[in-house]
Amino acid sequence: MIPKLGFFVSIAFSIVAWGVVTMRYIWPRLRGLQQSEALRPILVVHTFRFLGLAFLIPGVVSPDLPLSFAQPAAYGDLAAAALALLSLVSLTNDAGVVLAWIFNIWGSFDLLNAFYRAGSAGLIPGQLGATYFIPTFVVPMLFITHMMAFRILLRHRDSAVARERRLAA
Repeated sequence: MIPKLGFFVSIAFSIVAWGVVTMRYIWPRLRGLQQSEALRPILVVHTFRFLGLAFLIPGVVSPDLPLSFAQPAAYGDLAAAALALLSLVSLTNDAGVVLAWIFNIWGSFDLLNAFYRAGSAGLIPGQLGATYFIPTFVVPMLFITHMMAFRILLRHRDSAVARERRLAA
């Protein structure tokens, strides 16, 4: 029971730490930027989600790591990284915003799905081997940046609707 407790305490502290870093240093710089400029650094960070492929590498993870967790987590992260990259290169037009929405929904779902699959597969933290840092350090940051991206996407959508209403009046 102690390894699982340490695992969840690590995740909780990481969420708090990343939350403080975000609110103190990142959000103040992003909130005043244009939508595409505010999304750009978030998308860049998510292009590194190819790191999830490490869940499939024997010797990096325990041979006992459940494939019902490892495969969806690895390939889901790879898909999120590809969507982030596509969104990033398309941000200069309307398709980029649509792709950013698709990426953000997919990426958020992928993180939640990985936690669900880890629990349902009975994952033991030691089975993660060297990838232990991914759910305890990286995933909390990814989750928080997804929340920021939703806020940026929704805020700019709301301001566009308000602008259209003023023009129509």
